[in-house]
Amino acid sequence: MIKIAIVGFGTVGQGFAELLERKREEIERTIGKFRVVAIADSKSSISGDFSIGDAIKMKRERRRLRDDGRAEEIIEELDFDVLVEATYTKLDGGDGLDYIRKALKKGSHVITSNKGPLVADFRGLMSLAERNGVKLMYEATVGGAMPVIKLARRYLAFCEIEGVRGILNGTCNYILSRMEEERLPYEQILNEAQELGIAEADPTYDVEGIDAAAKLVIIANTIGVDAKFEDVERIGIEKITPEAFSVAREKGYTIRLIAEVSKRALRVSPRLVPLSHPLAIKGTMNAAMFKTDTAGNIFVAGRGAGKEETASAMLSDLYDIYAGN
Repeated sequence: MIKIAIVGFGTVGQGFAELLERKREEIERTIGKFRVVAIADSKSSISGDFSIGDAIKMKRERRRLRDDGRAEEIIEELDFDVLVEATYTKLDGGDGLDYIRKALKKGSHVITSNKGPLVADFRGLMSLAERNGVKLMYEATVGGAMPVIKLARRYLAFCEIEGVRGILNGTCNYILSRMEEERLPYEQILNEAQELGIAEADPTYDVEGIDAAAKLVIIANTIGVDAKFEDVERIGIEKITPEAFSVAREKGYTIRLIAEVSKRALRVSPRLVPLSHPLAIKGTMNAAMFKTDTAGNIFVAGRGAGKEETASAMLSDLYDIYAGN
Protein backbone atom coordinates (compact mmCIF):
# COMPACT_ATOMS: atom_id res chain seq x y z
CA MET A 1 0.00 0.00 0.00
CA ILE A 2 1.48 3.33 -1.09
CA LYS A 3 0.82 6.00 1.54
CA ILE A 4 0.48 9.57 0.22
CA ALA A 5 0.47 12.82 2.19
CA ILE A 6 -0.63 16.07 0.51
CA VAL A 7 0.54 19.45 1.82
CA GLY A 8 -1.04 22.44 0.12
CA PHE A 9 -4.74 22.00 -0.59
CA GLY A 10 -5.62 24.90 -2.82
CA THR A 11 -6.46 24.60 -6.51
CA VAL A 12 -3.50 22.35 -7.38
CA GLY A 13 -3.67 20.14 -4.29
CA GLN A 14 -7.40 19.59 -4.73
CA GLY A 15 -6.92 18.95 -8.44
CA PHE A 16 -4.37 16.24 -7.69
CA ALA A 17 -6.66 14.65 -5.08
CA GLU A 18 -9.60 14.69 -7.51
CA LEU A 19 -7.48 13.04 -10.19
CA LEU A 20 -6.34 10.34 -7.76
CA GLU A 21 -9.96 9.51 -7.03
CA ARG A 22 -11.15 9.69 -10.63
CA LYS A 23 -8.27 7.57 -11.95
CA ARG A 24 -8.04 5.23 -8.95
CA GLU A 25 -8.76 2.01 -10.82
CA GLU A 26 -6.22 2.75 -13.54
CA ILE A 27 -3.59 3.96 -11.05
CA GLU A 28 -3.92 0.92 -8.81
CA ARG A 29 -3.79 -1.42 -11.78
CA THR A 30 -0.50 0.20 -12.79
CA ILE A 31 1.37 0.97 -9.55
CA GLY A 32 -0.60 -0.82 -6.83
CA LYS A 33 -2.97 0.15 -4.05
CA PHE A 34 -2.62 3.59 -2.50
CA ARG A 35 -4.16 5.61 0.30
CA VAL A 36 -4.03 9.31 1.12
CA VAL A 37 -3.14 9.26 4.82
CA ALA A 38 -3.06 13.03 5.45
CA ILE A 39 -3.89 16.37 3.86
CA ALA A 40 -2.77 19.73 5.24
CA ASP A 41 -3.04 23.35 4.23
CA SER A 42 -1.71 26.49 5.89
CA LYS A 43 -4.38 26.55 8.62
CA SER A 44 -5.85 23.07 8.97
CA SER A 45 -5.32 19.38 8.30
CA ILE A 46 -6.93 15.96 8.28
CA SER A 47 -5.35 12.57 8.89
CA GLY A 48 -6.29 9.07 9.89
CA ASP A 49 -9.64 7.72 8.74
CA PHE A 50 -11.10 9.88 5.96
CA SER A 51 -11.89 9.74 2.25
CA ILE A 52 -10.55 12.04 -0.47
CA GLY A 53 -14.10 13.04 -1.35
CA ASP A 54 -14.89 13.97 2.24
CA ALA A 55 -11.74 16.10 2.50
CA ILE A 56 -12.51 18.00 -0.70
CA LYS A 57 -16.12 18.59 0.37
CA MET A 58 -15.00 19.78 3.81
CA LYS A 59 -12.46 22.21 2.34
CA ARG A 60 -14.94 23.69 -0.12
CA GLU A 61 -17.84 24.01 2.30
CA ARG A 62 -15.94 25.11 5.41
CA ARG A 63 -12.83 26.55 3.71
CA ARG A 64 -10.76 24.45 6.05
CA LEU A 65 -10.13 20.86 7.09
CA ARG A 66 -10.08 19.46 10.62
CA ASP A 67 -7.38 20.42 13.11
CA ASP A 68 -5.29 17.25 13.14
CA GLY A 69 -1.93 19.00 13.47
CA ARG A 70 0.20 21.50 11.63
CA ALA A 71 1.72 20.59 8.27
CA GLU A 72 5.25 20.32 9.67
CA GLU A 73 4.01 18.03 12.46
CA ILE A 74 2.32 15.75 9.95
CA ILE A 75 5.49 15.56 7.86
CA GLU A 76 7.69 14.86 10.89
CA GLU A 77 5.45 12.42 12.73
CA LEU A 78 3.27 10.59 10.19
CA ASP A 79 4.33 7.53 8.21
CA PHE A 80 4.02 8.08 4.45
CA ASP A 81 5.86 7.05 1.29
CA VAL A 82 5.26 10.12 -0.89
CA LEU A 83 4.80 13.78 -0.04
CA VAL A 84 2.83 15.75 -2.62
CA GLU A 85 3.85 19.36 -1.97
CA ALA A 86 1.62 21.99 -3.59
CA THR A 87 2.02 25.08 -1.42
CA TYR A 88 2.19 28.66 -2.67
CA THR A 89 5.36 29.64 -4.54
CA LYS A 90 7.83 31.98 -2.86
CA LEU A 91 11.16 32.53 -4.56
CA ASP A 92 13.08 32.13 -1.29
CA GLY A 93 11.57 28.65 -0.95
CA GLY A 94 9.05 29.56 1.75
CA ASP A 95 7.56 26.83 3.93
CA GLY A 96 7.61 24.46 0.97
CA LEU A 97 11.41 24.27 1.09
CA ASP A 98 11.31 23.16 4.72
CA TYR A 99 8.54 20.62 4.03
CA ILE A 100 10.47 19.08 1.16
CA ARG A 101 13.71 18.88 3.14
CA LYS A 102 11.96 17.20 6.07
CA ALA A 103 10.30 14.62 3.82
CA LEU A 104 13.50 13.79 1.94
CA LYS A 105 15.48 13.45 5.18
CA LYS A 106 13.00 10.91 6.55
CA GLY A 107 13.26 8.86 3.35
CA SER A 108 10.05 9.80 1.57
CA HIS A 109 9.73 10.59 -2.12
CA VAL A 110 8.53 14.10 -2.99
CA ILE A 111 6.38 15.33 -5.87
CA THR A 112 6.08 19.11 -6.05
CA SER A 113 4.38 21.75 -8.17
CA ASN A 114 6.13 24.51 -6.21
CA LYS A 115 8.85 26.37 -8.14
CA GLY A 116 10.18 28.24 -5.11
CA PRO A 117 12.15 25.48 -3.34
CA LEU A 118 13.84 24.41 -6.57
CA VAL A 119 14.76 27.99 -7.46
CA ALA A 120 16.13 28.53 -3.95
CA ASP A 121 18.14 25.32 -3.58
CA PHE A 122 17.99 23.02 -6.60
CA ARG A 123 21.37 21.35 -6.10
CA GLY A 124 20.94 20.98 -2.36
CA LEU A 125 17.54 19.31 -2.69
CA MET A 126 18.63 16.93 -5.43
CA SER A 127 21.71 15.94 -3.41
CA LEU A 128 19.55 15.40 -0.32
CA ALA A 129 17.19 13.14 -2.28
CA GLU A 130 20.11 11.13 -3.66
CA ARG A 131 21.74 10.70 -0.24
CA ASN A 132 18.50 9.35 1.19
CA GLY A 133 17.73 7.04 -1.72
CA VAL A 134 14.49 8.76 -2.74
CA LYS A 135 13.25 10.82 -5.68
CA LEU A 136 12.36 14.48 -5.94
CA MET A 137 9.98 14.90 -8.89
CA TYR A 138 9.03 18.31 -10.24
CA GLU A 139 7.48 18.03 -13.71
CA ALA A 140 4.56 20.26 -12.64
CA THR A 141 6.84 23.23 -11.87
CA VAL A 142 7.41 24.03 -15.55
CA GLY A 143 4.82 24.09 -18.31
CA GLY A 144 1.87 22.32 -16.66
CA ALA A 145 1.32 18.97 -18.37
CA MET A 146 3.88 19.80 -21.07
CA PRO A 147 6.65 17.19 -20.50
CA VAL A 148 9.61 19.57 -20.31
CA ILE A 149 11.48 17.98 -17.41
CA LYS A 150 10.97 14.37 -18.50
CA LEU A 151 12.02 15.29 -22.01
CA ALA A 152 15.29 16.72 -20.73
CA ARG A 153 16.04 14.09 -18.08
CA ARG A 154 14.89 10.93 -19.80
CA TYR A 155 14.15 11.12 -23.49
CA LEU A 156 17.15 13.33 -24.30
CA ALA A 157 19.35 11.69 -21.66
CA PHE A 158 22.26 10.91 -23.98
CA CYS A 159 21.99 14.05 -26.05
CA GLU A 160 23.97 17.14 -25.28
CA ILE A 161 21.32 19.81 -24.77
CA GLU A 162 22.97 22.91 -26.17
CA GLY A 163 20.15 25.25 -25.24
CA VAL A 164 16.45 25.72 -24.61
CA ARG A 165 14.21 28.56 -25.80
CA GLY A 166 10.62 28.77 -24.76
CA ILE A 167 7.43 30.60 -23.90
CA LEU A 168 6.94 29.81 -20.23
CA ASN A 169 4.16 32.16 -19.14
CA GLY A 170 0.64 31.89 -20.56
CA THR A 171 -0.53 35.25 -19.20
CA CYS A 172 2.18 37.14 -21.08
CA ASN A 173 1.59 35.12 -24.22
CA TYR A 174 -2.12 35.90 -24.10
CA ILE A 175 -1.50 39.63 -23.70
CA LEU A 176 1.08 39.76 -26.49
CA SER A 177 -0.92 37.67 -28.95
CA ARG A 178 -4.01 39.83 -28.35
CA MET A 179 -1.95 42.99 -28.87
CA GLU A 180 -0.66 41.43 -32.09
CA GLU A 181 -4.15 40.61 -33.38
CA GLU A 182 -6.04 43.75 -32.34
CA ARG A 183 -3.33 46.42 -32.01
CA LEU A 184 -4.75 47.48 -28.65
CA PRO A 185 -2.67 49.04 -25.84
CA TYR A 186 -1.00 46.85 -23.23
CA GLU A 187 -3.05 48.24 -20.32
CA GLN A 188 -6.36 47.56 -22.09
CA ILE A 189 -5.47 43.94 -22.85
CA LEU A 190 -4.13 43.45 -19.31
CA ASN A 191 -7.41 44.69 -17.83
CA GLU A 192 -9.32 42.30 -20.06
CA ALA A 193 -7.06 39.41 -19.02
CA GLN A 194 -7.71 40.25 -15.36
CA GLU A 195 -11.46 40.27 -15.93
CA LEU A 196 -11.22 36.84 -17.59
CA GLY A 197 -9.11 35.47 -14.72
CA ILE A 198 -6.11 34.93 -17.00
CA ALA A 199 -4.07 37.59 -15.20
CA GLU A 200 -3.88 38.08 -11.44
CA ALA A 201 -5.13 41.23 -9.71
CA ASP A 202 -1.42 41.98 -9.15
CA PRO A 203 0.13 40.83 -12.43
CA THR A 204 3.72 41.71 -11.47
CA TYR A 205 4.91 38.11 -11.13
CA ASP A 206 3.85 37.36 -14.71
CA VAL A 207 4.32 40.56 -16.72
CA GLU A 208 7.75 41.40 -15.30
CA GLY A 209 9.03 37.98 -16.32
CA ILE A 210 9.53 36.71 -12.75
CA ASP A 211 7.51 33.53 -13.26
CA ALA A 212 9.24 32.74 -16.55
CA ALA A 213 12.65 33.40 -14.99
CA ALA A 214 11.91 31.02 -12.11
CA LYS A 215 10.93 28.28 -14.55
CA LEU A 216 14.04 29.00 -16.62
CA VAL A 217 16.26 28.50 -13.55
CA ILE A 218 14.67 25.07 -13.03
CA ILE A 219 15.17 24.10 -16.68
CA ALA A 220 18.76 25.38 -16.61
CA ASN A 221 19.69 23.28 -13.58
CA THR A 222 17.91 20.27 -15.07
CA ILE A 223 20.09 20.39 -18.20
CA GLY A 224 23.28 20.94 -16.22
CA VAL A 225 23.62 24.73 -16.25
CA ASP A 226 24.20 25.87 -12.66
CA ALA A 227 21.84 28.85 -12.32
CA LYS A 228 20.25 31.00 -9.67
CA PHE A 229 17.38 33.46 -10.05
CA GLU A 230 19.65 36.49 -9.83
CA ASP A 231 21.66 35.16 -12.79
CA VAL A 232 18.73 35.66 -15.16
CA GLU A 233 18.77 38.79 -17.30
CA ARG A 234 15.10 39.80 -17.17
CA ILE A 235 12.92 42.30 -19.04
CA GLY A 236 9.12 42.23 -18.87
CA ILE A 237 6.44 43.12 -21.40
CA GLU A 238 4.99 46.32 -19.86
CA LYS A 239 6.62 48.72 -22.34
CA ILE A 240 5.62 46.96 -25.55
CA THR A 241 3.30 49.00 -27.75
CA PRO A 242 0.86 48.07 -30.55
CA GLU A 243 3.11 50.01 -32.92
CA ALA A 244 5.96 47.62 -32.19
CA PHE A 245 3.84 44.77 -33.54
CA SER A 246 3.08 46.72 -36.71
CA VAL A 247 6.78 47.30 -37.36
CA ALA A 248 7.63 43.69 -36.59
CA ARG A 249 4.90 42.31 -38.85
CA GLU A 250 6.13 44.36 -41.81
CA LYS A 251 9.36 42.40 -41.59
CA GLY A 252 7.64 39.02 -41.05
CA TYR A 253 7.97 38.87 -37.26
CA THR A 254 5.91 38.96 -34.12
CA ILE A 255 6.93 39.62 -30.49
CA ARG A 256 6.93 37.04 -27.71
CA LEU A 257 8.38 36.85 -24.20
CA ILE A 258 11.15 34.31 -24.72
CA ALA A 259 13.01 32.49 -21.96
CA GLU A 260 16.39 31.24 -23.12
CA VAL A 261 19.16 29.20 -21.54
CA SER A 262 22.45 28.12 -23.08
CA LYS A 263 26.07 28.10 -21.97
CA ARG A 264 26.23 31.77 -23.01
CA ALA A 265 22.81 33.14 -22.09
CA LEU A 266 20.28 33.04 -19.31
CA ARG A 267 17.59 35.58 -20.04
CA VAL A 268 13.90 36.34 -20.25
CA SER A 269 12.93 39.19 -22.56
CA PRO A 270 10.57 40.22 -25.38
CA ARG A 271 12.09 38.99 -28.64
CA LEU A 272 11.31 39.09 -32.33
CA VAL A 273 10.03 35.70 -33.52
CA PRO A 274 9.42 34.84 -37.21
CA LEU A 275 5.69 34.48 -37.90
CA SER A 276 6.32 30.98 -39.27
CA HIS A 277 8.33 29.84 -36.23
CA PRO A 278 6.83 27.28 -33.81
CA LEU A 279 7.35 29.73 -30.94
CA ALA A 280 4.94 32.21 -32.56
CA ILE A 281 2.11 30.46 -30.70
CA LYS A 282 -0.94 32.37 -29.49
CA GLY A 283 -3.22 32.49 -26.47
CA THR A 284 -2.26 31.01 -23.12
CA MET A 285 -0.12 28.24 -24.63
CA ASN A 286 3.40 27.44 -23.45
CA ALA A 287 6.15 25.98 -25.62
CA ALA A 288 9.78 24.92 -25.45
CA MET A 289 12.37 24.11 -28.11
CA PHE A 290 15.41 22.02 -27.16
CA LYS A 291 18.52 22.31 -29.30
CA THR A 292 20.55 19.10 -29.15
CA ASP A 293 23.74 17.74 -30.70
CA THR A 294 22.28 14.49 -32.05
CA ALA A 295 18.48 14.84 -32.11
CA GLY A 296 18.31 18.28 -33.70
CA ASN A 297 15.58 20.60 -32.45
CA ILE A 298 12.82 19.06 -30.34
CA PHE A 299 9.66 21.11 -29.83
CA VAL A 300 6.86 20.66 -27.29
CA ALA A 301 3.80 22.83 -26.66
CA GLY A 302 0.73 22.74 -24.45
CA ARG A 303 -1.26 24.52 -21.78
CA GLY A 304 1.21 25.69 -19.18
CA ALA A 305 -1.20 26.05 -16.29
CA GLY A 306 -4.55 24.89 -15.00
CA LYS A 307 -5.77 22.59 -12.27
CA GLU A 308 -6.05 19.40 -14.28
CA GLU A 309 -2.95 20.07 -16.38
CA THR A 310 -0.78 20.55 -13.30
CA ALA A 311 -2.35 17.59 -11.51
CA SER A 312 -1.74 15.47 -14.59
CA ALA A 313 1.97 16.30 -14.48
CA MET A 314 2.10 15.36 -10.79
CA LEU A 315 0.33 12.09 -11.47
CA SER A 316 2.89 11.29 -14.15
CA ASP A 317 5.60 11.80 -11.51
CA LEU A 318 3.84 9.30 -9.23
CA TYR A 319 3.86 6.83 -12.11
CA ASP A 320 7.58 7.42 -12.68
CA ILE A 321 8.41 6.74 -9.05
CA TYR A 322 6.62 3.39 -8.90
CA ALA A 323 6.30 2.10 -12.47
CA GLY A 324 8.37 4.28 -14.78
CA ASN A 325 11.61 2.40 -14.21
